[in-house]
Order: sequence, then C-alpha cells, then structure tokens
Amino acid sequence: MSSKRTTPALDATSKAIIEQLQRDGRRSYAEIGKAVGLSEAAVRQRVQKLTDAGVMQIVAVTDPMRLGFSRQAMLGIRVSGDTRVVADHLAEMPEISYVVLSAGSFDILVEVVCEDNDGLIELLNEKIRGIDGVASTETFVYLQLTKQKYDWGTR
Repeated sequence: MSSKRTTPALDATSKAIIEQLQRDGRRSYAEIGKAVGLSEAAVRQRVQKLTDAGVMQIVAVTDPMRLGFSRQAMLGIRVSGDTRVVADHLAEMPEISYVVLSAGSFDILVEVVCEDNDGLIELLNEKIRGIDGVASTETFVYLQLTKQKYDWGTR
C-alpha cells in the first residue's frame, strides 16, 4: 500500500468492522452489522470506503507450500543510486510479494515466493542482479514459517 494516499481517520466502528473481517473475510455484512451495531447497507458502504481509500483489502491468504511454491526467502538488497527506482523494478516481478525500502544494512528488503531452488537462482541471477543499481544481495531462505498474523491493523 502506498503511503501517498490520504488515509481517513478511523472511528471505533470502522475499526470494529476491520476486526470482524480480519477474523473472517467471508463474514456477511448482515453479521458484521449485528456485531458492530449498524445496518447491512451501512456496513457495505463503510467497507467500500475503506477499500477505496486503500485502508484495507479483502483477499484470500494462501499457503504457498500447498500450492507448489516450496521456496520462500527474504532478500536484503544493497543499492547504488535511487532506491525507489530499483524498488519499482522489483515490484513488477511476479515472484516478489513484498518490497520495502529500509534503513540499516540493506536499502531494500523483498520477500520472494518461488517454486523451488532453481526458480530462486533464476530470479536472483537473471532478474534481480541484472537491475541497474543493484550492488549486492543477501538471501535468507525460510526453513519454517512459525507465525504470520494479519490482525494487527486496529490496535
């Protein structure tokens, strides 16, 4: 999500709607309305405004391993030049699910999902390291995913 969007202030009701959807993204607007004290139409309208504003997305979260993508990794990338230009190139690659500009040892961190080690090697050598401005990469291969949460958004 781009930080350039104007984010609307979230009231307690909008936060409650988000929490309901984080628990079950398929929950009906009528059920959510009962839980938060609004009509189905009012919930539908608020959800539309929240998604239009980029505050949230409603998506299916999958387990890459069960879909045939057995190699996941975090890549630390050092850049010479404009990190935003390199990040934009990285964001276009379908194997990359997450791109963030960072401070510290690496200029950019990316999360990648590949079918196997050969796919990761190809991504690194043929795509990422070929981008102008990529000075070096370091790969952190995931051995096991122990925790992944999506309910932090309304604290």
